Amino acid sequence: MSQPARNTGNTGNTGNTGNTGKPAASRTPAASKPASKSRPSTGDGGGGGGGGRKLSLSLLVVALVGVLALAAVSLLSDSDSSDSAPSGSGNEAAGEQAEPDAELLALARRDKNDPYARGAADAPVVMIEYSDFQCPFCGKFARDTKPSLVQKYVDEGVLRIEWRQFPIFGKESENAARASWAAGRQGKFWQFHDVAFGEERKKNSGAFSRDGVEGMAKAAGVEDPAKFAEDMKSDEATAALRQDMNEGYGLGVSSTPAFLVNGTPVLGAQSADYFEQTVERARKQAERAAAPSADERDADEPDAGGPDSDGTP
Repeated sequence: MSQPARNTGNTGNTGNTGNTGKPAASRTPAASKPASKSRPSTGDGGGGGGGGRKLSLSLLVVALVGVLALAAVSLLSDSDSSDSAPSGSGNEAAGEQAEPDAELLALARRDKNDPYARGAADAPVVMIEYSDFQCPFCGKFARDTKPSLVQKYVDEGVLRIEWRQFPIFGKESENAARASWAAGRQGKFWQFHDVAFGEERKKNSGAFSRDGVEGMAKAAGVEDPAKFAEDMKSDEATAALRQDMNEGYGLGVSSTPAFLVNGTPVLGAQSADYFEQTVERARKQAERAAAPSADERDADEPDAGGPDSDGTP
């Protein structure tokens, strides 16, 4: 699998991590978190999300066992990426899902003015995506899977996608994260996203240098380059990256891409079918949760045979 310490060259494909049978995700080294000079610091050892939210260990064990187990196997595995996902890797993981935990559901921001989200704020399903613009598997997801999800679910009001900055591959990853955030300040985040992920780019090769991201911003339609440059280096950008990264680290995320689909963890660039199954199950769960209970239905129904409106039996 792709690792910051060594580049195997298989950067655009899903692959095996040990014996999990699941597509791999790019990941940060096991020994330490990314060491970029201006990488936002958690301030509390990497726990908690934005606003001080921190999930308990018991919640992680119960609700995020999929993410943690796969991440643990990834950290122990030295196997490289293969050209395609193993057969059957989607259906088992996308089987019947446990009811989502309320704390994980609450991570969805659902801000209708959020430039780093797409889809209706009240969509029944929210997919939170922790991603790095230098991550080859994130690029694969963006090119091969996300467009069909947008067409089939986002455009139909079923799915909302919320981006979280999770730069783990060093300075150029941080440059890209800051640049995308700055583009979002001018309403061009998703345009920048599409340009940045439009082709495979070798990690830390200069593609996401300062000049590189400025060129991407121009291609994305960012109209005020001076504001873009100021926003990139602003304290607000630092705080935004810190909030997203603290949230991810607090959940135990150690590789990209990682997702929460209505609280259900998904790790790696899984197939479109896999994500569609996950979204469909999340939608059904949301519909069941929104449906009135039997007691509520009984309370709404008039009592047949009871007194009429004037009180006469």
